[in-house]
Amino acid sequence: MPGCDNGRHASRTRREPGRGGGTTSAQRTSRPTNADVARLAEVSIATVSYVLNNTAGRRISERTREAVHRAAEQLGYRPNVAARNLARGSGGVVLYVVPRVAVGEMPIQAGSLLATELARHGLLQVQIFETEDDRHVVEAVEGLDPMAVISMFPLSDAVRTAVDAARIPGIEVGLLPAFGDPLLIVGSLRVGHLVERGHRRIAFAHTDIAKWRAMGDHWLEGVAQAAAGHGLPPIVVGDVTAANAATVVGGWVRDGVTAVCAQSDEIACLVLHGLHQAGLRCPDDLAVIGVDANPLGAYLSPPLTTVEFKPAAVADIAIAATLAELGLPDRTAREPAPLAELIVRAST
Repeated sequence: MPGCDNGRHASRTRREPGRGGGTTSAQRTSRPTNADVARLAEVSIATVSYVLNNTAGRRISERTREAVHRAAEQLGYRPNVAARNLARGSGGVVLYVVPRVAVGEMPIQAGSLLATELARHGLLQVQIFETEDDRHVVEAVEGLDPMAVISMFPLSDAVRTAVDAARIPGIEVGLLPAFGDPLLIVGSLRVGHLVERGHRRIAFAHTDIAKWRAMGDHWLEGVAQAAAGHGLPPIVVGDVTAANAATVVGGWVRDGVTAVCAQSDEIACLVLHGLHQAGLRCPDDLAVIGVDANPLGAYLSPPLTTVEFKPAAVADIAIAATLAELGLPDRTAREPAPLAELIVRAST
């Protein structure tokens, strides 16, 4: 672990007092304390604690607050998480539920940014991965005593019941007003691009794997809505597997379908595989577009057009909602940014 590694390096360079007459390595790299912040800001240690802990009921001028925050930033001061959480009378844990649906690396990247921001407020983010059986998520809610539970997608009924019983915020990022309508955002990007390229008969490539079906249905709804908005015929839907890919895509082409929205980049790969097997060409016979921005998509034949979620934009929404729910100050100026971006390559 990074912390353990740093400790090993420090132990190798530490000198015993009195040898060489110099300052020890441990002294040179000692962590700034709230006393250091107090001296630099010219305030009391108690005032530093009140300001950095956002203690309610204390009348402290904005000028003093700014001086404390400026001194803390200048010194690189980070509060002691354990001490702060003890003062709050809570575990200081925020539970972050990583979805089991295939949405690329975005939840992990956004979760990492969220964890860093929460750490600045003395909170520890604990990640827990969804499985088909959400009992262990429920047990985490009941056993870890979190201050909040965050998920990119709606919580299951069982987890929502546990969150409500614990009387803590359950922040479902994908449902926040600031997030808009992600399925329509993605559907509009994909269908709009295909319409610009002259396509009107569009298919949707679904998976036959049960645990990924829900996410496929999610993206399909967005594609169908966007197609209706453009006055296109109903979307043609088919399950695509390694075994039937050539048959399915061949049938689509014979039926006049000219473009396919796949439920993920992985399913788009199967569509391209089917085209090659059937002796058809992409995009001449059938254009293909995915979603998730899997890095390998750039190296397919042809390179895959896809939609990429922007982790920083998603994290900003999650951070703002979490801090607001917990009554913590959000001093970062956040500019609205697009949540998703179309990456156009040769497959369309």
